[in-house]
Amino acid sequence: MTDKRVNKVVLAYSGGLDTSIILKWLQTTYNCEVVTFTADLGQGEELGPARDKALLLGIKPENVYIEDLREEFVRDYVFPMFRANAAYEGVYLLGTSIARPLIGQKLIEIAEKVGADAISHGATGKGNDQVRFELTAYALKPDIVVIAPWREWDLRSREQLLAFAEQHQIPIAKDKRGEAPFSVDANLLHASSEGKVLEDPAQEVPDYVYSRTISPEDAPDKPTVISIDFEKGDATAIDGVKLSPATLLAKLNELGRANGIGRLDLVENRFVGMKSRGMYETPGGTILAVAHRAIESITLDRGAAHLKDQIMPQYAELIYNGFWFSPEREMLQALIDKSQEFVAGTVRLKLYKGGVHVIGRSSPYSLYDQDLVTFEEGAVAYDHRDAAGFIKLNALRLRTLGQRKKKLGL
Repeated sequence: MTDKRVNKVVLAYSGGLDTSIILKWLQTTYNCEVVTFTADLGQGEELGPARDKALLLGIKPENVYIEDLREEFVRDYVFPMFRANAAYEGVYLLGTSIARPLIGQKLIEIAEKVGADAISHGATGKGNDQVRFELTAYALKPDIVVIAPWREWDLRSREQLLAFAEQHQIPIAKDKRGEAPFSVDANLLHASSEGKVLEDPAQEVPDYVYSRTISPEDAPDKPTVISIDFEKGDATAIDGVKLSPATLLAKLNELGRANGIGRLDLVENRFVGMKSRGMYETPGGTILAVAHRAIESITLDRGAAHLKDQIMPQYAELIYNGFWFSPEREMLQALIDKSQEFVAGTVRLKLYKGGVHVIGRSSPYSLYDQDLVTFEEGAVAYDHRDAAGFIKLNALRLRTLGQRKKKLGL
């Protein structure tokens, strides 16, 4: 428990049982005023009940904040990340990770608006989210007090949590009285499922866990062909129809869901030091990632493309570990965004039974020169004889090493 006197705290509030217990716990433990903040990031849930429940638990109407952040989320967080082709440990498209800095930023904005001296979240002491929320908070408001109930309270079992809820007349849905078979976090980019039935990495994910995609085996037998337009590295249109960032991602989610695209069964290395197994569904993001690499393949110079691939793991790790607001992430972002100036054009894709296949790409800024690569002879700016000197110069050190080995009899 913090030693500092807390008068007002802004709580990241979902309206679920755990954050409702946290709300009441903050009131009783710190004897402070609580302000709730609920973010609509496209999780697909009706947020009205969160407002109703906060009011039921004694929160003043003016202290209940619910914000639709879908466009801001995709425009200012998802798209910049996808310009980098970011994938943590090579495969995870960072759907949960990229949402946390936005939530943390809004918590701080509201705290400053209402004069709160603390924020609170429901992340556990074993996970990455506690780090992401708090690094964001401290970067934006160094003197903020952060209250993390799961690291403070003595409610260690489901039975204790339910007993606390009943003692303080917190409504408990019938399906919440037993332990959930797994936990779910969702937003417009993805849905992640972890824990319980998913903890054994040797066991296949049960069918009932999936919520964002149909099984690839059940997907249509006929491929779906689409086109995606890009400007400065960001997707702007599907099949020639311009869409806002959030609307475009939602449309790609629909297409991905219908074709069984975007499932990932992953054992990852958490920042806090342990390995965890999760099942992620990123239907629209998976399509977008393939399309973005395709348009880069004809518009990025080799040196720029390879440099991006070299820095991508570091960039992805910064986001995974919660360093969105760090100077090094911002420096890398500037480099990445510079690379995207001419990443524009159209990519055609075939979606089929879990797969995303590039079938065409074109750009007014294409670096692909058919005259240079053709096997047919013609008036081209490439003389085959130039290759001999090029090869000899690059072979010089290898030949020198070979001569030394020969002298030594190796």
